[in-house]
Amino acid sequence: MNWLANNPPSLAELLLGPIVVAFVGAIVGLVYLGIDRVLVARMQARVGPPVAQPFRDVSKLMMKESIIPNGSLRWLFQFAPVMCVMGAVVLLLYIPLFGRPAIFEGSGDAILVIYLMTIPSLALVVGGFASSSPYASVGAQREMVVMISYEFPLSVIIVSLAWRIMQVTGANAFSLATIGQYPIWELVGPLGFAGAILLLVSLIAVTPGELGRIPFDIAEAETELAGGMLVEYSGRNLALFYLGNAIRGFAVLSLVVALFFPYNIGGALGISAAAGRIAVDAVFFLGKVLAVMFVAVAVVRSAVARFRVNQASAFYLVAVTLVSVIGLLLIWADFAL
Repeated sequence: MNWLANNPPSLAELLLGPIVVAFVGAIVGLVYLGIDRVLVARMQARVGPPVAQPFRDVSKLMMKESIIPNGSLRWLFQFAPVMCVMGAVVLLLYIPLFGRPAIFEGSGDAILVIYLMTIPSLALVVGGFASSSPYASVGAQREMVVMISYEFPLSVIIVSLAWRIMQVTGANAFSLATIGQYPIWELVGPLGFAGAILLLVSLIAVTPGELGRIPFDIAEAETELAGGMLVEYSGRNLALFYLGNAIRGFAVLSLVVALFFPYNIGGALGISAAAGRIAVDAVFFLGKVLAVMFVAVAVVRSAVARFRVNQASAFYLVAVTLVSVIGLLLIWADFAL
């Protein structure tokens, strides 16, 4: 069922919704960045920064001057950070959050989010090339290589889920609302369950690459490229990139939850009050996002060193693609047999 078609938003919701989502996404994204840094520090036996450190970083950068390097393509250099933030916010608008439907849900949004996820990365690439720095240019080239590498397994994962749902239910399977309505775990037998686990593992492997976190922070690589694509950015422009990455992080982690763990517990707990049920579901959703972040980001970047660009590309194009295709075949075999 298309929730948006049956519950068309008012003009006020269309105007205020994106603003609220952007604000909440930025706050929650920065909080999760802080939690991630604390978790990694604890796993590495360090004290680490406080959870509020990302807020302090953004506040400090907002008060500093944005320096534009000589020789840069000025308008594009300044537009790239805005493009990063806007792309991340638009992505967030199509993903179910806090146990509630997405603001702009609709037919085909599961495919649309694949394209929207590339916008923040493309903004980084554009900003890197526009800065005229050789370090930034190398970082931009690396970012494009990694981005191209993980796009195919990501597409296989979403298509696999949608195909199975379509075969079983006949519903509009390329909608995140439909995927949430029919969790993959409830539609498969033993073979399909194993295939779904492989798809989940593949998506967890894609997540740090999508977010540019260790071991896939090849495009920044401070020890090699002095920050890569962001080497020439400072002040408010750098703060916007920081905010965009925080919002994108929350969006990507929320997408993992929407695809594989679209469950709410308010009704199961017997909470009758609508406000109480919404609050419980929201807290449960944040807990699921935190769990995904811990497994897909914190544990990985605390245990694995940075890959070389050829290693990252081979990892996604060979290993992760193979695992995702095997998952697809197992789901197909489960249906065929």
